[in-house]
Amino acid sequence: MNLSVKINEDSNLKVLEVSGEIDAYTAPELKESLMPLIKEGGNQVEVDLEDVQYMDSTGLGVFVSALKASKESGSHFTLRNVQGRVYRIFEITGLSEIIDIKAAIRGGNE
Repeated sequence: MNLSVKINEDSNLKVLEVSGEIDAYTAPELKESLMPLIKEGGNQVEVDLEDVQYMDSTGLGVFVSALKASKESGSHFTLRNVQGRVYRIFEITGLSEIIDIKAAIRGGNE
């Protein structure tokens, strides 16, 4: 499945609406869209994962890189609307404790 990343910008708020699957094939596209926004200091970057039903460890790597870059640049990075299966990956790895996740949707196909 392909990945779609739509960027909505409003001043310092940048929202990435992601849909599809985040895996070894699509993660580079997500990283290419996400990292410049985070490295630009002072941004509030929100990644909306409402339409992402599958993510593997490559996707986790993108978000760990984004977290590190946000700390270095002074940007703030948030995930929102994380679906049950995807949220579970963050929980299992302990990343749900260090990445700001808002409005996780824990129901459904966990």
